[in-house]
Amino acid sequence: MVPKIAMIGGGSWATAIIKMLSDNLTEKTLYWWMRNTTAIDHIEAYHHNPNYLSAVEIHLPSGHISADIKMIIQAADYIILNVPAAFLKETLKDVTAADLQGKKIVSAIKGIVPDENQIIGEFMQEKYQIPVKDILVISGPCHAEEVALEKLSYLTIAGVDTENAHNFAGLLNTRYIKTNISDDIFGTEYAAVLKNIYAVASGICHGVGYGDNFQAVLISNAIREINQFVNAVHPISRDIMESAYLGDLLVTAYSQFSRNRTFGNMIGKGYTVKSAQLEMNMIAEGYYAASCMHVINKKYKVHMPISRAVYAVLYEKHSPQIEMRLLTEQLN
Repeated sequence: MVPKIAMIGGGSWATAIIKMLSDNLTEKTLYWWMRNTTAIDHIEAYHHNPNYLSAVEIHLPSGHISADIKMIIQAADYIILNVPAAFLKETLKDVTAADLQGKKIVSAIKGIVPDENQIIGEFMQEKYQIPVKDILVISGPCHAEEVALEKLSYLTIAGVDTENAHNFAGLLNTRYIKTNISDDIFGTEYAAVLKNIYAVASGICHGVGYGDNFQAVLISNAIREINQFVNAVHPISRDIMESAYLGDLLVTAYSQFSRNRTFGNMIGKGYTVKSAQLEMNMIAEGYYAASCMHVINKKYKVHMPISRAVYAVLYEKHSPQIEMRLLTEQLN
């Protein structure tokens, strides 16, 4: 039996995953929630998302795209969460644990829920009583813009129930998407959060004038920080050089499509946080993650000078030039 899948979120990554799924499944099995009713009307009339990846063709049946989140959730077996982490609680405010009972939850969010300071899997377990075996995590390296162009990309699907992960991965496999399976649900999700912070750091360094040579040192140190942190949080055997960890970090730190790098570059050039956010008109998850990770790491006390430097620039209003210069003395 072909499962029914609900997408929660209307951004570029949500649009890209809808494209992947549409290439494998009949549109009758797909459901899509987004808040913007004007965008819903446009998609139904013209078969394109007017705000994100507008080249992607979308042919969902009438009624399968809706702003009624409970109706969309009720129709599906898999629920893909794909809104910025900072807005997840607001998005799900009318959804109860009973609404999600028996559903499989897939996190495509690379962020941490503020206030709770929890990764998405932890939040869904605690708030909605979702069994950990029913939670999956999608990680990269994969930019939505390259999916739209059908450029070869790789995804890792992580879950403690690897059969569940394998079944869902099969729904995403296309001629331009290859998938890997992992049982490291905590490590891949934390790594996906941290790489956004390091992409912001990469952008700040570029903005203040550091070149490729220093960027290589920065990212070499960043993967060590990720490794040390995920080992402190969830000490299992893992290869940090796999694409879900190092690959995702590299593409987010270096790519022209990386909103976190773009955000950091603007900060390095002298933009305030607010002005950078307004000009981008997109969410840079690394901004919120820097604060959440600062709080979380008070418990684990992992030495993370890059993450700490980003926090100092964004939240303590330290000079990007001075903070990055101080950081250069701590890297090797």
